[in-house]
Amino acid sequence: MGIKRGGSSLGVHRNRGGGGSRFPVLAVVLVLVLAPMVFFIGRGIYSSESIDQNDSSKHQELQDVDWRTKLALQHVKSLFSKEVIDVIKANTDDMGPLSLDSFRKNNFSASWKFDGQENIVDSVNIQETPKVKQDTSLDAGHTQHDDSPASLARRTLREKRREKRAADLLKQDDDATIKLENAAIERSKSVDSAVLGKYSIWRKETDNENIDTTVRLMRDQMIMARVYVSIALLKNKTNMAHELQTRIKESQRTLGDTTTDNDLNPSAPEKIKAMGQLLSKARDQLYDCKLVTGKLRAMLQSADEQVRSLKKQSTFLSQLAAKTIPNGIHCLSMRLTIEYYLLPPEKRKFPKRENLENPSLYHYALFSDNVLAASVVVNSTIMNAKEPEKHVFHLVSDKLNFGAMNMWFLLNPPGNATIHVENVDEFKWLNSSYCPVLRQLESAAMKEFYFKADHHTTLSAGSSNLKYRNPKYLSMLNHLRFYLPQVYPKLNKILFLDDDIVVQKDLTGLWKVDLHGKVNGAVETCGESFHRFDKYLNFSNPHIARNFDPNACGWAYGMNVFDLKQWKKRDITGIYHKWQNMNEDRVLWKLGTLPPGLMTFYGLTHPLDKSWHVLGLGYNPSIDKSDIENAAVIHYNGNMKPWLELAMTRYRSYWVKYIKFDHPYIRGCKINE
Repeated sequence: MGIKRGGSSLGVHRNRGGGGSRFPVLAVVLVLVLAPMVFFIGRGIYSSESIDQNDSSKHQELQDVDWRTKLALQHVKSLFSKEVIDVIKANTDDMGPLSLDSFRKNNFSASWKFDGQENIVDSVNIQETPKVKQDTSLDAGHTQHDDSPASLARRTLREKRREKRAADLLKQDDDATIKLENAAIERSKSVDSAVLGKYSIWRKETDNENIDTTVRLMRDQMIMARVYVSIALLKNKTNMAHELQTRIKESQRTLGDTTTDNDLNPSAPEKIKAMGQLLSKARDQLYDCKLVTGKLRAMLQSADEQVRSLKKQSTFLSQLAAKTIPNGIHCLSMRLTIEYYLLPPEKRKFPKRENLENPSLYHYALFSDNVLAASVVVNSTIMNAKEPEKHVFHLVSDKLNFGAMNMWFLLNPPGNATIHVENVDEFKWLNSSYCPVLRQLESAAMKEFYFKADHHTTLSAGSSNLKYRNPKYLSMLNHLRFYLPQVYPKLNKILFLDDDIVVQKDLTGLWKVDLHGKVNGAVETCGESFHRFDKYLNFSNPHIARNFDPNACGWAYGMNVFDLKQWKKRDITGIYHKWQNMNEDRVLWKLGTLPPGLMTFYGLTHPLDKSWHVLGLGYNPSIDKSDIENAAVIHYNGNMKPWLELAMTRYRSYWVKYIKFDHPYIRGCKINE
């Protein structure tokens, strides 16, 4: 009756307001009123059934049921048929006693997914909290959860599912963190740190992060002072600008060329304090975010241009230093040359000349104009050889150093080994009619390219052109490697060595390596991306693109074993001449002997084990020490040759130990360790 009155009253009110239908309002009211009753009935029915199923000791639970549940059982059963009550009971059997209190004290999600009775709790978000004691009369007989075996099993299953979800979430978080870290590492690799130099943002300069902080603070103060000077001049604050300029000059005098805190002038703290006070004053008077940002951006661009210019100058000077002969080596060459030409002709000959054409011995080809470097190659090879008497060295030098090279090895013979020195200028067959390089060097275009093209008045402007004017590209000593069968016609196999290498092990095993019909045995260098063919050759030219693979693996000159029989059979020198003739205008490659070597021996090179030949000691500071010590040959390729002052200290010791510093000529020319 109460429901009917409520519905009737509301219906009359709506009729007065707008004449709407009573049925929707009645439906809403029934839902609002009956929804709690459904839960009460569910709880009551659940409890009643439990009493019937359990023993008499459970009877007390029904007596302690909340009065609202009892009221619902008494007054609402008459509103529903038996079929409706059975449906409610069937849907609440596995849920345990429910009440408004339990719903109010737990956070239920608004979206429920009733996929089944066992998943009902997993489909909502329940946060269990300790039950607060409401009524002492109900504490004894009530528990938050049913302790029946089925309920305990469901609770255990829910806990396991929660633990599994938590573990899955943690794993997802770890995977996401790893992905973010990997992405950051990849982004860092794409940053061009060449301009940053040693002040790389991706690594610490030293283990101490606070080193030389005072010097850096003074430099930062001067930068900000220059910013405020320009802003002061824009705003006609001439007094402030003058004061800032004065402080800048004082800081510059105090700092000077100092790079460490230990070398700072004792007055530095006072200057820093005074500059800091002035900068604070300038900030109060002049600070403008847009002006400061614009000025700093302009200063950054200017600094970047200066860094680029200095890099070009550094490149020029390093290339110049790498191609010049140190005073000590020049002195040694001159003194030895004088002594050689003072000798009578009969004393200028080396012994064991009969070994020079014996194919059963181990023959080496060494082409050099550096006496000291050649002596290290020969000494290191002999000192590490198991049978020195079976080794034969064929040295070729130019006219200028021919006497010095002869005199050095006449005074310092390589033990029981055989040695012979020749002059490349005495090879009459090597002329411009036969050799394309000599013919091209005599052309006006080549002379213009090497000697006059793009002459600049500044160091930075001429840095890129210097490498094209490198004397070694004009010397036939550098191109003689393509004429080995012509120089040594009676030999079957020969080991070619550069003069910037050091031998650390016996090399006779190289003569036993099966080249599988190939001509050249060399260590490949394609582990690094810049040592593939596309870095040396012009693949925009159809002749290159049609005949070579841009991703083909490069290899290194410096230690190469050549099968001279296969060389002659395949006419390697003729292949070289073909490509050299096509490159008269430098359209296939720019310079050097490695590009034509890659083309000439394309498909004819057998890869050797990398332990035979370790490269990079003339430019790479991060070569593993174990790789160096385990290598048969180490190669100082690059600008930092071991006989130069710019050599890397950590690698120089491997080279200097084969120099006789107590030799009178070495001491006389002040060549020191």
